[in-house]
Amino acid sequence: MEQAEIQDKIFEYMKQMKGKKKLKEKDIIKKISGDTGEEKDTIKKALRAMIDVGKVMYSYGGGASSVEIPSEDYLKEKGLL
Repeated sequence: MEQAEIQDKIFEYMKQMKGKKKLKEKDIIKKISGDTGEEKDTIKKALRAMIDVGKVMYSYGGGASSVEIPSEDYLKEKGLL
């Protein structure tokens, strides 16, 4: 599976969970790995690439870090939507 396909699956999962649960990096990796059968390291690299370009970002709250989709205004400003 191509990295772009994995990134699409990650983004779709994060959109589904937005507002329901703060996702940790390991939650995303476990879910996508279980759904696709891909190696966890491959999924981690795809997620990190998304973070590097600003499509998703780390946030910190309540004593734990999580990964979330930035606001639509932020994505439009960065040219990612």
